Amino acid sequence: MEIDERIQYAVENTQVIKSPKQRLATFGTTNIYYYLITELMDSAKIVREGRVIAAKPKIVTPTYLINLEGFSSQAKRYFELIAEKYPHESGIFYSYKNEPKEMNIASESLPEVVEKISQQIDSHGDPLSAIVKGVEDMWDISLLKFTFELTRTSVNSNIAEFERKGLLQLDSSGIPADARNNIEELFEKTRQDLSLAPLLVSELKRWGLFQEYQDRFLSLFKK
Repeated sequence: MEIDERIQYAVENTQVIKSPKQRLATFGTTNIYYYLITELMDSAKIVREGRVIAAKPKIVTPTYLINLEGFSSQAKRYFELIAEKYPHESGIFYSYKNEPKEMNIASESLPEVVEKISQQIDSHGDPLSAIVKGVEDMWDISLLKFTFELTRTSVNSNIAEFERKGLLQLDSSGIPADARNNIEELFEKTRQDLSLAPLLVSELKRWGLFQEYQDRFLSLFKK
């Protein structure tokens, strides 16, 4: 089976059995604990546990995405084309980190494993836990499918909250209000901890704002 077909198979055979009771936070980090269940050919069940940590969503523009690390050259070219057409079209950027915790093997049937985990979640009263049934040799794709679905169900409410606070509005430079607020927060954090200076510089350069803030940035190092 070709890799694309395997990915499609994993996507089609991934099922979110128990969703988190809360959506992704708009103004903070969301910490989702997952139980990802897959089956081996000998009927044993593998239960992977871990956390998907969703950083605070950011309002971005195509111009910002062009300067973001981690994308392929093809993706960057796509952002360039979008930026040429809609340079100040704002959208929401979500970033995630997966922190695997442990892996266990269960011999019970799938319904029994699910019921056991579900009772455990309910007893803890954790609204940010999820149970996902995935495909063993593509379990990371199953986790990505779950993450995508979680984002899709959260985006409308996140946008509505941003709009209510006026954070989607752009200034005369085409910079969203949310981005200016994030820069202010980074300046304050960097003032208290100068080791964060490279992070601040990267953010300013992604927005094309380093020259605007250059004098203020350099003043952080004056005693």
